[in-house]
Formats: sequence, C-alpha cells, structure tokens
Amino acid sequence: MPKDVIYGPQFKRKVRARTHRRRLEGVQHRHQRAPLAPLPGEPLVITATTSGPLPFAEVCCWYWTDDIPPTRLSFERTSVAWDELIWDYVQYWSATLPAFAAGAWLRYQVGGRVAVTYGDPPRWIYADNQAASRETATQFAISIDGSAPPGWARAALVYHIFLDRFHPGDGVPWNETQSIRDFYGGTLRGVIQKLDYIASLGMNAIWLSPIFASPTHHGYDATDLFAVEPRLGTNADLEELVAAAHARGVRILLDFVPNHWSNQHSSFLHAREHADSPYRDWYLWQDWPDDYVSYFGVPTMPKLNLAPGGPVRQHLIDAAAYWLGLGVDGFRLDHANGPPHDFWAEFRRACLRANPDCWLFGEVVEPPPVQLGYQGSLHGNLDFALARALRATFALGSWDLAQFDAFLGSHERFFPAGFSRPAFFDNHDMNRLLFLADGDEARLKLAALALFSLEGQPVIYYGTEAGVSQENSTRDGVGLDEARQPMLWGEAQNSELVEYFRKLASLRGAHPIPEGAARRTVHLDPRKGTYAFHWGSDSPLFLSAFNLGRDPQTLRVPAIFPVFPQDHLGGQPVTQTGDTLEITLAPQTGAFIS
Repeated sequence: MPKDVIYGPQFKRKVRARTHRRRLEGVQHRHQRAPLAPLPGEPLVITATTSGPLPFAEVCCWYWTDDIPPTRLSFERTSVAWDELIWDYVQYWSATLPAFAAGAWLRYQVGGRVAVTYGDPPRWIYADNQAASRETATQFAISIDGSAPPGWARAALVYHIFLDRFHPGDGVPWNETQSIRDFYGGTLRGVIQKLDYIASLGMNAIWLSPIFASPTHHGYDATDLFAVEPRLGTNADLEELVAAAHARGVRILLDFVPNHWSNQHSSFLHAREHADSPYRDWYLWQDWPDDYVSYFGVPTMPKLNLAPGGPVRQHLIDAAAYWLGLGVDGFRLDHANGPPHDFWAEFRRACLRANPDCWLFGEVVEPPPVQLGYQGSLHGNLDFALARALRATFALGSWDLAQFDAFLGSHERFFPAGFSRPAFFDNHDMNRLLFLADGDEARLKLAALALFSLEGQPVIYYGTEAGVSQENSTRDGVGLDEARQPMLWGEAQNSELVEYFRKLASLRGAHPIPEGAARRTVHLDPRKGTYAFHWGSDSPLFLSAFNLGRDPQTLRVPAIFPVFPQDHLGGQPVTQTGDTLEITLAPQTGAFIS
C-alpha cells in the first residue's frame, strides 16, 4: 500500500521539534491575538513570547493605519511557563490596541529590547523573523472590515477542475501524448460544454486550476496574469463560462498564485538582462543575475518580492481585481503561506472593494494553529487536517473510528464559526483516495459520505465521482502528475458511482448545516467498525451512519426524529420505536437519515 504524504517533511518528528523550537526562541508573535479578526470598534489584545539565551527588558508594538501615524505601545509581562521540548522558560507578554473604525487597514510590528549593561546602545530584536531593525522586521496586518465569508459560500459544493485534463471540447479528441506530463488538451470551451453535467451533480461552484498564460500543463507558473493561456482559450471564453455558469446558479473560483510565477515572465527576463531594470525589485536576488530565490528551489519559478510597499504587490492586486471585474466569484490562493500576512490583508481589502461578495480561501499546508492565524487576512483555508483524517480512516485504515471521532471533536471546536474550511480528500498534489484504497469503491463511498456530512464546504476533485484513479503513487515515477489523469466520459464513467455522488450532493444541498451548529456522536464501536452522528440537538437536521466492517451490523441509537425517518442514500432499513432508532447496514455501507 502506498504511503500517504500530505504535510511533507514537516510531519517528521525531528522536523516538528526544530519547528517548535524556532517558533519559541527569541521574540515571537505568530499572530497571537484576540480576537483574531476584530470587528470595527472592538479592542485587540496581542500576545508575544520571548525565550532563549537573551534577556529581554521590554516588549513593544508599533502600530499604524492610513489615518494613524506609527504609535508605540508597551507590553506587560503576564506570565512565565516551562517548555519541556526546548528545555527553557518562555515569557508571555500582552498589550491591548485600541478599537479601529470600519475599513481600517491595521499594520503593526512587535519587538523586544535586549537587557544590556549601562552605556551600551539599545538593541532590539523583532518578531517573528528576529530582524535587527524595524525596516526589515515582520509586518503584521489585519483588514478591519467585519467581512465574513459571503452567504453563498456557506452552502458551496465545489467541483475542482484540473483544466488540461478535464475536457477538450465536444468532438475534439484528447491530444496524443507520450507522458502524463504532456498537454492533454482540456479547454475552457470543454468546461462550458460540461456545465450541465457539473450542475446535474448538484455542485454549485467550480474551482478552476490556473487559467493564466503559462508554459506548463499545470499553470502554476504564469507568464501573464491578465491573459488566459491560449491552449485553454481566451479571456472572452472565460467571460462566457462565468455567464453560463451563473445562469445555472454555479459560481466560478480561480486558482490564483501570488507567491511566484514563471522564469519566462517578461518582467523576470528584463530584470535578468538589465541591471537598471524597473522590475529588478520584483524579485529576491542572492547574487544578480543568476542566483535568485525560487519556489522550493525550483529555478523555473522565481519567488516574488512581496515586501511591504513593493511594486509587484500592486500588479498582483490589479490582476485579481481584473478577474473579479469580469464576474469571477473568488479565489483559491495557492501556497498562501508563502506571501507575508500583511500582503493578504491588503489583497483582501482590494478584492472586497472589487467584489464585496467574493470568497477568498488559501492553500496553507500547515497545522491548524497556523491556518487559523489567517483569520482577518483570508476568509479561511483548505482543511488539510481533515483530509489527512479522512484518508487515514477510510482509505488506509491506519486510524480507527475512535481516533477519527476524537479528532473531529477537537477539530470542530478549535475553529471559530465563520472561518471557511473547504473540505476535501483528493486534489492534484496527492494520491487519489481510490488509489490509496486499492480501488475499493466501498471505502471511497464511505469517505464521501463523511465528507458531505461534515460542516466544511465539500470539494470534489474532478473524476473522483466517475472512478478516475491512477496506476502509480505520486512518490514514484513521474510524481504529482500521477494524480492528474484525464477525465473519464461517456461509457468509461462508473455510472453507479456518479449517481452516488449526485445523491450525496443533493442531500447536502437539502440539509445545509447552519453556522454554529453542533455535531453529536450517538454511536461508536471501533471494534465492529460502526459509527453514527447527527447535527442539531433539539431538531436534528440529519443523521449519518457508517459500517466499515465486513459483516452486516445493526446500530441502535436514541430516537431523535419527530416523524418516521428513512435512509435517503441507499434505502437501508431504519425503524424508530419508542425511544430507540434502529439502523441496519450492509457491510461497508453508510446511510443518510432524516
């Protein structure tokens, strides 16, 4: 069975220990604030820590807005704690910033003054990058806009399309290819022609892989953020897609990459060729012109210089506003932990001005505390922790249902209401769940039932519903492209599986989970592989039941429905008599009961 990797090297114990130490030593803020996203007129408490070999005499914050000049505020030392892993004390400091008006763009920096002997000049160290000057210190920022995710996003059912592999267009064959890395020929026209299929699945939002001009099939290395890649279509095609989707009640989300782009971008070529190029400051140079910072060391993807006030920032914001102006409904933001947080606060502010109803969520492949730190900058982040739990429980079997339930109980309480957590178990950068499950469709169906039964917005990666899988692990052979096989159409589709996903989407659409609703586990037997939970206490919305075992099972739970309930997913036997609800499940099946 292939090994599943989501968090990469950071999941290794030694790497986690180094990360923990790095995030405590010196002066640290790490977006520790309450509330994380203050409303207009609401004070803000920010927290910092100091630790390590240097003594700190004081900690201060410098904050400003467009209307308030930089103002210095001293912290109070509040407590001290011993950390077993770093084997040292950690000092805690806090300060309360005043309330700010609606529309304010709050920026601030945090620094600690090292205690020195008499006569030495003051020495400051700044959080979180341990800079020695405010000019190079980490800048934190929040958009004080009180903006929750748009109402439509709460009920979003997202269909994730990898454009080159989805559909070339009616009557157009796939390109002849020699490798999974070749161009297969998917187009925007192909998506337009399959809108009825997507809508028939019950999906009401489409997330498109990058559409921008690019030399690669994946498009995460743009050469022009204002133009559609000609292989995929034209700007006019995108406008047509948006209009046609909206006519069907389907929203369009673009994959936007502000951290890096192609080394064939005209600005990068000019910056390398001319020492006085106006684009030179758009990039981070170790030694101009050949040594530059790139995305994970990939030389074809130079990283952008997104330092505060940098000129490339406005270019990116202008590009985002352009697409929103064409009717796009929001963005999935690639590698959102690459750019600094203050960029996202500025980006959010501009996007909401261009379209107050847009939805902005990031790809932050980090643990939940890091993800939560983006509240106030983005509407939320893709739920990688849940993806790991779903894959471990339903595909790999490395978690039993007790561990899954324990995870859900903590995970749901950790994130506040209003923080978007689009939920998924497949994407273009990881092995498909069906492949991890050794082709066992029953396990895929159970994972899908869980996905559509939990509160995050379900995201279905194209083809998951049709039986698309892969032959090799993404850790072998050609890598990530293994999970980007071409879509199956017509008789090649698994029609029974398609219908199953169609039912799930219909049931989720008919039973939306209100913000702040509570989930209650009513049955758990990890030895038999049975599990059941429902949403809502006084008037349950629905109950989901699971049998992961190889034998039929009957689950008995407290009677919760005022009228006779039934399984709307597979029609399995359900009876409610007196104070007992009895559910009979065939092996490796589930039920959606209301």
